Amino acid sequence: MSGVLERGFQVVERLASHPEGCQLSSLASELEIPLSATHRLLTELIRLGYVRQSSDDGQYVLTIKLVAMGLSYLSNSGIVDVAQPLLDEMATKAGDLVRLAVVDGDDLIFVAKAQGATRGLRYDPDMGLSVPLSCSAAGHAWLGTMSDDEALSMLAKKGIASAGDHGPNAPKTIKDAMKFVKLARQRGYSMISDMFSPGMSAMAAPIRDGAGHVIGVVTVAGPLVRLTNQRMEQLSPHLLHTADLVAKASSASKLFKKAA
Repeated sequence: MSGVLERGFQVVERLASHPEGCQLSSLASELEIPLSATHRLLTELIRLGYVRQSSDDGQYVLTIKLVAMGLSYLSNSGIVDVAQPLLDEMATKAGDLVRLAVVDGDDLIFVAKAQGATRGLRYDPDMGLSVPLSCSAAGHAWLGTMSDDEALSMLAKKGIASAGDHGPNAPKTIKDAMKFVKLARQRGYSMISDMFSPGMSAMAAPIRDGAGHVIGVVTVAGPLVRLTNQRMEQLSPHLLHTADLVAKASSASKLFKKAA
């Protein structure tokens, strides 16, 4: 049963990365699952309401059932009610995208955001994603709260993100990534440029609960031409203050309590 369940989740995750849909043969080939087994999994997922098959081209696509479940979970956790006003205020100050990521085991997951850019280029990637730790401001800020041994262990476990998928300054080795982690530790917040995405920059500050446990991070991200190093340094007191306010309000959210 565990093997069938794992394969089912693999199908769902693959379809999530292909919102336009996938053919049965493509799914089977990409996942290295026999065609017949893939078809059985898709048939069961269709029965449960998580997948549908397009009548036009026969491709399989996810329904919004999983999205609805995720939104319901976040709503019931209270995290949006707690954090959203604070993110909105920070976004207004920054004039760029502000996001909240929550610690979930060995992962950081973006769960809320506020867009402060009202004109020009906007940076607004998908939500609900697990954050690559080695090349993201959020990852560096979180790793910076750990000891060197803990951070090295986490980077070894999660791996170095593929350079081709990110910006030219993305660390290529664990040693390179640790340089940014140590800088984040010294400053109390992280800063990156041309790293997670080409032409983009970002900064992040950790959120600690009353016991000192890191339960998440707050990030600001935007175009490099606008969110320069000087601008990020100017915003750093506001970012740290926002992280502190979210930390103080965190006791009202079940999700933050779970992260702690």
